Amino acid sequence: MQSDIEIAQAAQPQRIDAIAEKAGIDDKYLEMYGKYKAKVDYNLLRENEHTPGKLVLVTAINPTPAGEGKTTTTVGLADALAKRGKNVMVALREPSLGPVFGIKGGAAGGGYSQVVPMEDINLHFTGDFHAIGAANNLLAAMLDAHIHNGNQLGIDVRKITWKRVVDMNDRQLRNIVDGLGGKANGVPREDGFDITVASEVMAIFCLATSITDLKERLGRIVVGYTFDDQPVTAHDLHAEGAMAALLKDALKPNLVQTLEGTPAFIHGGPFANIAHGCNSIMATQMALALGDYAITEAGFGADLGAEKFLDIKCRLTGLEPDAVVVVATVRALKNHGGVAKDALNEENLEALEAGLPNLLQHVENITQVFNLPCVVAINRFPTDTEAELKLVEDKCRELGVNVALSEVWAKGGEGGLALADEVVRLCNEGDEAGRGADTFQFAYDGDLNLREKIEAIATRVYRADGVDFDAKAAKELAKLEKLGFGDMPVCMAKTQYSFSDDQKKLGAPRGFRITVRDVKVSAGAGFVVALTGNIMTMPGLGKSPAAFKIDVDETGKITGLF
Repeated sequence: MQSDIEIAQAAQPQRIDAIAEKAGIDDKYLEMYGKYKAKVDYNLLRENEHTPGKLVLVTAINPTPAGEGKTTTTVGLADALAKRGKNVMVALREPSLGPVFGIKGGAAGGGYSQVVPMEDINLHFTGDFHAIGAANNLLAAMLDAHIHNGNQLGIDVRKITWKRVVDMNDRQLRNIVDGLGGKANGVPREDGFDITVASEVMAIFCLATSITDLKERLGRIVVGYTFDDQPVTAHDLHAEGAMAALLKDALKPNLVQTLEGTPAFIHGGPFANIAHGCNSIMATQMALALGDYAITEAGFGADLGAEKFLDIKCRLTGLEPDAVVVVATVRALKNHGGVAKDALNEENLEALEAGLPNLLQHVENITQVFNLPCVVAINRFPTDTEAELKLVEDKCRELGVNVALSEVWAKGGEGGLALADEVVRLCNEGDEAGRGADTFQFAYDGDLNLREKIEAIATRVYRADGVDFDAKAAKELAKLEKLGFGDMPVCMAKTQYSFSDDQKKLGAPRGFRITVRDVKVSAGAGFVVALTGNIMTMPGLGKSPAAFKIDVDETGKITGLF
């Protein structure tokens, strides 16, 4: 069996100008990056009238080592819609170099349901992440230069919240001391690095609707506090203009294609735990402008990525999904039911039934909390039995939700036709309960205070009994409310593996509480981050990082990237 990268390398993609023509992109907006990728000038949105298409959000159950195939399903669904003669665009997150080398290899779909050029997309691509890192670190440099040159703003170096970033998993950089070596080398202080994708600049990049909006958001970044606890912003440091200049070209969405030639935007957005985890609003809006159907995805499950997409991205931009796809596999559900990874090939209806509540809770969150129509896509494996598939279908039908078997990994768009048909039906007719884009609602009202917003997410989406706030978090919440940040939505930083803040509690746990250990404001992005459990914004490498398997031969051919 060919690997994902071998399948991608064997394909013969179309030139990107042909893909652009298919998408209806005028040549004057196209900026070529070689033969198979291009940037599309955001002035296309400003200069051309358009009626937005239907917006379809793809999310999933809580991830397991068995895998779910969310991106694979997203790409396959788009190709299936294209096979049905629909004008469709894909908008996906840009994989990060750090996770690619550290955790799992590539992240551009799989099998015959991928976006290409796969190697470029997973590695340096068009340099967007470099621009984001450079803008972030420019602000850090300007902050330290200000302190070094007299500190007229009275910044308390013990209260600096802004970190440097690098797009590589490197635990050595989590906590450092810098500015050592005497007066000429700066002011000594504690510092640290995050991974680029977890940065506030990434979140701003993904939520900005224009260059002007980008610059204004960058200016609102809070980098730290003065001795009397007043916030200091990037605007106070006169940094936002230069930061926006570094990001000017990066803000243009990247155009590529699926293996079957469906146009796809890959732009911004990993890390649902901290930076909201969706691709850029710029790419989403461009996909909606160009396609009758725009297929996008959110990071991790419906409790994290989708919740942030709906409660943050949609709240801040006015988007309203027409339909939602929840992706699951029988194997992953059996894993949630207590079966070890190496025993998932055997039929086990008891374990499947024990794990099914995880899927059902995600479905209920979409249909009952957010009041949107939903279809479950079962990413089919050869080892799935008819009895197992029927059990999943029956349980979902009890909730008024249809199940579509997806075989896009093996068959490409052909394997997603049933899913495509159900998505079209939901987009155009809504579900039997009358849910559609016009019934969409948030998980919490915007006029609640920050504590109440956190409690609403924890009790309504996670099904927690309540929330405990550590003393540090409670103090910070009170401070942020006093400073005028209380009207912002909340970005929950929580493990992706469980509805709870304990990654070992699989399925749909009950009888637990969420502990918020700290909060911080991302004023430029426009949300407050609540940190629960042990969330790392700078992951480290394991004993066997994905980089072990990645290599390149003398012809330049890459292997091991999935």
